[in-house]
Amino acid sequence: MAETKNNVVVEVFDKEEIAVSLAEYVAKISNKFTKERGAFTVTLSGGSLITHLRKLLEAPYFDTLEWSKWHVFWLDERVVPKTHDDSNYKLAYDGFLSKVPIPPGNVYAINDTLSAEGAADDYETRIRHLVKNNVIASSSNGFPKFDLQLLGMGPDGHVASLFPGHSLVNEDKKWVAFIKDSPKPPPERITLTFPVINSSAYAVLVVTGAGKADAVHSALRGSETSEKLPVALVSPEDELKWFLDKAAASKL
Repeated sequence: MAETKNNVVVEVFDKEEIAVSLAEYVAKISNKFTKERGAFTVTLSGGSLITHLRKLLEAPYFDTLEWSKWHVFWLDERVVPKTHDDSNYKLAYDGFLSKVPIPPGNVYAINDTLSAEGAADDYETRIRHLVKNNVIASSSNGFPKFDLQLLGMGPDGHVASLFPGHSLVNEDKKWVAFIKDSPKPPPERITLTFPVINSSAYAVLVVTGAGKADAVHSALRGSETSEKLPVALVSPEDELKWFLDKAAASKL
């Protein structure tokens, strides 16, 4: 099943097919930007997304990607030490990043010695510096334009650390915000905001499991008048592609 509407592409796969299709897509976008800009800026989230990205460690992708031109950021991060099991950095590093030749200076983790507010301010300052130096492109609206945002989704429809009903969903000025009352532990996190997510060129949503089928239905088939889940607000400039397994798509 494949469905395209406006700049949104929805594809449904057998669970074991998602990693292959995602690797092909990421490789295509990476090659596009390394050729056009000489750099590829990508944001990661946590969860099962990292497991799927391991397919990039295999042929034919590993040897054809220009890893030295990758610049890796985090959509959101838990305010814990990088060695903590809750750390999205640790998950990505152990499962993927430690196995690819991306220069260490091109991997932008948060400063885990700071408070949630301090870490958010520091991360935004670093991103602003990279926009100024043209490592990250700039959108016409003044926000950073990452090449690709790789997102997962929670059963409640949250993306990054932007949760249903939370005031951060409506943040429209900050690039990076902090949260101290996350409804999902741990409570303290930082997150990119929707203006940054939606200023990206491309975005991917990888969603698997029957437990997320209701949120997928609400996002893709919900009434225009109903209150939208955070995931339904994801709208990058060029293309949003959903990678669903059959269980997650079961109510479409």
